[in-house]
Amino acid sequence: MFQTVSVITPAFKAQATIVATVRSVLAQTHADWQLWIIADDGFDYAAQLEGAGIADERIIHIVSGGIGLGASRARNVALERLDTPFAAILDADDRLKPQKLELAVAALAEHAIVTTALDVMDEQFCHLRYVGEGPDRVLTPGEHKWVSLSMDSMLVWDRRRVDGRYDASMSNMTDLEFLLQLYAGVPASFHLGTPLHDYIKRSASMSNGANVAAGMMASKSTILQRLRAGHYRLPAADQAGMERFLEISLAAEPLYGPALAAQPGLLFEDHLEPRLG
Repeated sequence: MFQTVSVITPAFKAQATIVATVRSVLAQTHADWQLWIIADDGFDYAAQLEGAGIADERIIHIVSGGIGLGASRARNVALERLDTPFAAILDADDRLKPQKLELAVAALAEHAIVTTALDVMDEQFCHLRYVGEGPDRVLTPGEHKWVSLSMDSMLVWDRRRVDGRYDASMSNMTDLEFLLQLYAGVPASFHLGTPLHDYIKRSASMSNGANVAAGMMASKSTILQRLRAGHYRLPAADQAGMERFLEISLAAEPLYGPALAAQPGLLFEDHLEPRLG
């Protein structure tokens, strides 16, 4: 049965991390995949991987069409070209656990969207915390963020049943906005509560760098406005659940800087979680 998963990996100044990321895909127990590496910086990642002893016909190298266009535009370039039934997102500094694709594809037999719990790590791959761990379960859009309270780029979806494109006009929260596009076409997702994705917290990343609160608040406010306008066509209960989460998260943003100063190393997830109550 045709069960190819296209793993979409935008790469911008990813020379220090891309080899570990690619090796995590090569180690997958589900071998029917394509890895789309979209260079957004003009760098020859094929040559770098070859120099590291990695050459695999399942790895496809393309370019974004510019320099520094951003992950959203780079992902969209791949989404316009791939023709596989399933797609997955993998940033160029993250890693997949070996069974990520196998378990996700199995769940896609009955569900159009599959999300997974995260193993949040520092730049040396030391464990910091889990996000979304627990039992496997069906989640409605109104329930999702209360379980998976941060980072939404870890999904795998059936493009034949639901699909979307990333909103390149937003500076942050594009993963949640994309997920909401998918939710507009299906009533629920399936969440795998085993941490199957290594999410690396990097000090220089868009979401984790210094002074990002303004961008995060602007993007969360944009999504909240779209929800209130009915943009994502969610049922009333799901819309209310998502709106309430964003309201709490927005209120937590300006308090995070002082909290981090008082407690160096504090993760935003640890700052937010008690407020969800």
